[in-house]
Amino acid sequence: MTDPRLELAFGETSPDGDLLILGASGAAGLQGFDPDRTLLVQGHFPDHRALQAQGWQVLAELPEGRAFDSALVFLPRAKAEAHALIAAASDRLKPGGALWIDGQKTDGVDSILKAMRALAPIEEQHNKAHGRIFRLTRPEGEWLPADWRAAPRVLADGFVTLPGVFSADGIDPGSALLAAHLPPRLPTRMVDLGAGWGWLAAQVLAREGVETLHLVEADHAALACARQNVTDPRATFHWADARDFRLPEPVNGVVMNPPFHEGRAADPGLGAGFIAAAARLLTGAGKLWMVANRHLPYEAVLSTQFAKVTEIGGDSRFKIIEATGARRAAGAGAKRGK
Repeated sequence: MTDPRLELAFGETSPDGDLLILGASGAAGLQGFDPDRTLLVQGHFPDHRALQAQGWQVLAELPEGRAFDSALVFLPRAKAEAHALIAAASDRLKPGGALWIDGQKTDGVDSILKAMRALAPIEEQHNKAHGRIFRLTRPEGEWLPADWRAAPRVLADGFVTLPGVFSADGIDPGSALLAAHLPPRLPTRMVDLGAGWGWLAAQVLAREGVETLHLVEADHAALACARQNVTDPRATFHWADARDFRLPEPVNGVVMNPPFHEGRAADPGLGAGFIAAAARLLTGAGKLWMVANRHLPYEAVLSTQFAKVTEIGGDSRFKIIEATGARRAAGAGAKRGK
């Protein structure tokens, strides 16, 4: 089904020339656009895969040097990321190109519209389905504030992040608490599910015993940061959905700080998917260490996937859980590990 706001804005015809679309989800209704003249850029692996399956041309990042006749930006929740997407779209538009911006009111589209009104005339807008889409013509020259462009941020401890990645402003407190509860010696073969920009992985590699560490992350930008932040040759990087990630051989240790939001809505099912993935990856003797918000009911799914589940630490906000005896490992013929 075509998105109702897109139908209002574009009708049943695709805009003339080449179209760039940034930030579309896998559920976006893009049926009215011409696949041969439309390029989508989506760095979130599950959405990227879903859009590819629908037949769209999809890249994980913008190609160098290509210009477009029009662009459509789907706004994310984070304002810094929204600014960066708008700036990226503007930089790839030909002179006089049309820039469309679409977003939900709960994700701040009205504040973005207000900011854009101060920079260029708004030529068209439509309200529908608790959101708004509006259009302007790209002005000549530099017209956006310089700080809207996505610039790497170097944190006090030297780690690099980008706008829009999880915990871009500093170390996530849940990850910090998890790292503080990891033993001084870890198993030889490790996986970090949802590795983000690599801080927790760096703490894992600083422990004794680790011979290999697989960093699994769905956010392409966050994984690019992790590649800069974790240069240890024992690290291997995977752009993938942690929930269905596989390895040829089982590992004997997993760490994770799983997400629990899809958009604005809390979804404990995300964490449950991470837990099931950890159980599939581990040997029967392997261990999972994870952090979760204290209110999230993960104990039930943990008990279905692991023989022993223990809360080994935490505070009023977070709980640190250690789980052993992956129930599915034995059925998969996994080897015992250290």
